[in-house]
Amino acid sequence: MQIISASRRTDIPAFYGEWFMNRIREGYFIFKNPYNAKQMSKISLRPEDVTAIVFWTKNPAPFMKYLDELQDRGYRFYFQYTLNGYGPEMEPFLPSVEKRIKTFKKLSEKIGKEKVIWRYDPVIFSNVHSSDYHREKFSYILNELKDFTTRVVISFVDEYRKATINFKKLKEEGIEIYQPPEVIIKSFAYFMAEEAKKLGLEIQSCAENIAYLPAAGIMPGKCIDADYIEKVFSLTLPEKLHLKDKSQRQECGCVVSKDVGVYDTCLHGCKYCYAGSYEAGKKNYEKHDPNSPLLIGKYDGGEAEPTLF
Repeated sequence: MQIISASRRTDIPAFYGEWFMNRIREGYFIFKNPYNAKQMSKISLRPEDVTAIVFWTKNPAPFMKYLDELQDRGYRFYFQYTLNGYGPEMEPFLPSVEKRIKTFKKLSEKIGKEKVIWRYDPVIFSNVHSSDYHREKFSYILNELKDFTTRVVISFVDEYRKATINFKKLKEEGIEIYQPPEVIIKSFAYFMAEEAKKLGLEIQSCAENIAYLPAAGIMPGKCIDADYIEKVFSLTLPEKLHLKDKSQRQECGCVVSKDVGVYDTCLHGCKYCYAGSYEAGKKNYEKHDPNSPLLIGKYDGGEAEPTLF
């Protein structure tokens, strides 16, 4: 048994739902090592081999039509749904905040509010996105979603290499990202925790090592969380599924999973993205075949002998 992540590296529900469901029906996908193209793995997606699926998305609307089939086939799943409302200056190819809130509510009503986790992340401060801006946005979305989720996850932006390049371009467009004084971040953290608590929502951080967050009431979280899976789906998982994923950052609390995604394949074009550029995503999307066991490109079986996990 294993947990499937779909996906940290791209938005499967938004762009690759047809491919994913074809892989579900076939019972496997093939993953190509991004650092060694000849190394491939054949990963089982059979229901009896999948403990749960964790979907990561900013727009699951295109995937909603497949949820009944997934459930009928016996799969357990929950969503990490990012909704922070920056607008086109930071998220140029996403639907409006209002549309994504409506989608969030529809998804929650369909599969249950405990299976849709709201992510307000990353928190980015700029000359356009001040502390007051975030207080207003967080409060607005929180009040809209308070009856449609049980947990909110927050994080503060990390300057990954690709995001740093985009931040420099944003500066040329008049949007300057900055690191505010600790007192500002601390005050906002306490604000988020208090607002969430008032409405009965659990609040956690994602891959953060900020000492005062627990004091504020924001505990370190696990986005891929064996304990949460046990709770939501009434399961008892083997100890090996509770182990930290050592391939993730030290601050990340996620347990081990198999990710179906590929970097540089997302088409949202978010300026803070660590998983690739919009330009590379467009080029790779042209190579996408929804009938291929590979997310990008075709597989003829000749490059390497895949191993079943």
